[in-house]
Amino acid sequence: MGKIIAIANQKGGVGKTTTAVNLSAALGVLEKKVLLIDADPQANATSGLGIDLDNLKIGTYQLLEHTQKAEDAIISTNSPNLEIIPAHIDLVAIEIELVDQENREYMLKEATSHLKEKYDYIIIDCAPSLGLLTLNALTASDSVIIPIQCEYFALEGLGKLLNTIKSVQKIHNAQLDFEGLLLTMYDSRLRLSNQVVEEVEKHFEDMVFKTVIQRNVRLSEAPSYGESIIKYDASSKGANNYLSLAEEIIKKNN
Repeated sequence: MGKIIAIANQKGGVGKTTTAVNLSAALGVLEKKVLLIDADPQANATSGLGIDLDNLKIGTYQLLEHTQKAEDAIISTNSPNLEIIPAHIDLVAIEIELVDQENREYMLKEATSHLKEKYDYIIIDCAPSLGLLTLNALTASDSVIIPIQCEYFALEGLGKLLNTIKSVQKIHNAQLDFEGLLLTMYDSRLRLSNQVVEEVEKHFEDMVFKTVIQRNVRLSEAPSYGESIIKYDASSKGANNYLSLAEEIIKKNN
C-alpha cells in the first residue's frame, strides 16, 4: 500500500515544486514506483518534467470535477519509475466551480485514493495558497512535507499553515501526519542561512529532515530543459541532496 505525501506551503518561492519534482524523481531512481500529482494551476511540475502543456486534454482539473478517471490522466515521464497527473492553467477555475459542491474538500481523495495500491509513493505538488485546492490535497494525503527556505521571512506564515493542517486533521483527515519540515535554498556562507537552520531545529526538533537542500544553480536550470535534477546533472549537489532526502523518507517509512 502506497503513501500519499503533499508538499505544501502557502508562500511562493520556497522550493515546493522543485522538491515535488526532484523528490519524485529521486524516489523513482531508488526503484520506488511514484506518481506525481500536479495540483498547482501554474503547472510548473508538469512543464518541469518536459510535458507539453498545449496538448494536454486530461489532468487534475478533470479529476476534481469527477469528469474523468485518474487512470486516464496518468502519463509517463522521461524519469525512471515516475508517472504524472499533469495540471493546466484551467485548474485556476476549480476553486470557484467547487464552492457549492457537497463534500468539496474530498474531491481529490475520492478520485485518487484507490491509486495507493499501484504506487509506493504519490507526491502532490500543492498550489501556493491555503485555498480549496490545497485543502483537497491535504485531505487526500497521509502526510505533509513543508519546505522552508533559509531566508529572512522563513518562519513567517508557518504558524498559519500549521493551524490549517491542524484544522484539516480535526475536520477532514484525522490520519494526516507530518512527514517533516524541509530546509531549502541553504547557503553555508551566509550567517542568515545558518541562523534559520538553528532556529527551525530549535523550535521543531525531530520534525526537521536531516537533509538540507543547498542553493544550487543546476537545480534552477533543470526545469527549463524539462528534466529532473537527477536526469539533468546526476553529479550535482542538488541531485545528491534530493537522493539523500528520498533515502531518508524511505527509511522513515519502512
